[in-house]
Amino acid sequence: MARNFEIPVFYRSPIIATLKAARRAEDRLKKDLAPSVLDLGEVVFKLGRHFGFCYGVENAIEIAYRAISENPDRRVFLLSEMIHNPQVNADLVERGVRFIMQTDGTRLIPLDDLRAEDIVIVPAFGTTVELFEELAQRGIDPRVYNTTCPFVEKVWNRSASLGDQGFTVVIHGRHRHEETRATFSHARLSAPCLIIRDLPEAHILADFLRGNREPEEFQEHFAGRVSEGFDPERHLNRIGVVNQTTMLATETQAISNLLREAMRERYGDDSLNEHFADTRDTLCYATAENQAATRGLIESGGDLALVVGGYNSSNTSHLVELLEQVMPTYYIKDAGEVQAIDRICHLDLHSGNVQTTSEWLPGKRPVEILITAGASCPDALVDQVIQRVAELTGVSERIDPALESFREIASRSAES
Repeated sequence: MARNFEIPVFYRSPIIATLKAARRAEDRLKKDLAPSVLDLGEVVFKLGRHFGFCYGVENAIEIAYRAISENPDRRVFLLSEMIHNPQVNADLVERGVRFIMQTDGTRLIPLDDLRAEDIVIVPAFGTTVELFEELAQRGIDPRVYNTTCPFVEKVWNRSASLGDQGFTVVIHGRHRHEETRATFSHARLSAPCLIIRDLPEAHILADFLRGNREPEEFQEHFAGRVSEGFDPERHLNRIGVVNQTTMLATETQAISNLLREAMRERYGDDSLNEHFADTRDTLCYATAENQAATRGLIESGGDLALVVGGYNSSNTSHLVELLEQVMPTYYIKDAGEVQAIDRICHLDLHSGNVQTTSEWLPGKRPVEILITAGASCPDALVDQVIQRVAELTGVSERIDPALESFREIASRSAES
């Protein structure tokens, strides 16, 4: 699926582009998860092997900017945020794009205000079957500029296949997230389905699968997250697990393993395949790669971590979860959050609030800073974070010399 997308140049980054080009040259099969090390003497940056724009995001950005350029005299709308990055969405707004609803589904513009000649862009997360139909009824074809990620559509297709085979679809995701709402909408066309948030909820579901809980209790735990007419006595006999593509891959696998074992206990080894479907092929490659690369960062060691990305980005939050288990971790949306050498603003995942921390940067030298970013974060923002920290610590002039060895590697590769 490799291809080059037309991405606005202001999303690119000279620092990150150089590092990534060198790593591609050295490790074409992407097997080495060790970080890229930018050694500036007193400050050493370790950058994850994989981070930043994924295939689906670059595809979405290319389509959205093409929609704007091809329709200068028409109104252009996005159903909701195209991706979870404030800078990208703000730039689209500056170019005249208007958002029809917030990410939680709250309408900002009534659909009755739309005209048949309007352009409506579907975000990378996809949208519900119902919204597709509403737009079509108004004479708008949302498929003309549909930026839905191919890996999200893969989950939809897998869900349909499960339904055709008589399986119930269990979706691992956040039920208010637009991707999960879209997957639920598509899945219920062909199968009974329910949404579970995490491993603790999977344990509750496993009890129902084993017959250790009364069916009457089911709605108490899963109300509002099941398809219409869901009957646990009938619909939990055969299941398959799919996921919101930005969830923690290891948790999806743990959930799948847990539910598989519950079905084994209920039905035995000989008939397990009749009751539990293998759905490992629904995991998004970029989510898995970025999380694996983050583990590579952790193994390399460091004094603290900076994770760059939109504060409502699911895939970014999981990178933070991994890192904060082992070191001080600051989830920042851009370089502006690094306010001073002794002050940083960052999102606390547990409270959901942006807070200010003082003395975030250790006084020891050299200090090792791990850096990664979400799949919807432009490399330019990571570049700016590096430059900001380097400026505050007085090592900015060392960035260019430190990049020279990476340039040589990339250059040799290009010549060969």
